[in-house]
Amino acid sequence: MTNDPLLKTEAGEAVIDEAAATQSSLEEQLAAANARADENYEKFLLAVADFDNFKKRIQRDFDSMVSAQRRMLLERFLPVLDNLERALQSNAGGDTLRGGVEQTMRGFEALLAGEGVKAIEVKGQRFDPRVAEAIGTSAADGVAEDTVVEVAKKGYTLGAELLRPAQVIVAKRNNE
Repeated sequence: MTNDPLLKTEAGEAVIDEAAATQSSLEEQLAAANARADENYEKFLLAVADFDNFKKRIQRDFDSMVSAQRRMLLERFLPVLDNLERALQSNAGGDTLRGGVEQTMRGFEALLAGEGVKAIEVKGQRFDPRVAEAIGTSAADGVAEDTVVEVAKKGYTLGAELLRPAQVIVAKRNNE
């Protein structure tokens, strides 16, 4: 009876080959479940990476928007600073007015410096169209051609970015 494919028990008869088939079926099911779990885990990791990239992109967009708004605000301050400089150059109104205007101008300059705005020094330098705009020329003896001889309006940078180019008068040779 040991060669008989049927196993007789008190509960009934069972085929021995079915038990072996059931065990291999359970192992296949376990392998399939593990494969699905691994696939779901990979999908989870991709979703986490996508979300992290999304957060970084949103932060970059936000920083860019804030930077653009900051730039627009600071550009609006520059004409006020220009007017204060012109008032100081006129010398009208006495020392009290001059002292108040100078104090106001220093306050504006400190505010701008605190925001990373710096004046561009171009007078006496060779004309550079990347940071200055030539609004005129002047015959200047003893000065090399294409040298900035006068600054009509100061130029400013915000960090490494040009906020406003300087408006300058450039030396040209007198063609007589």
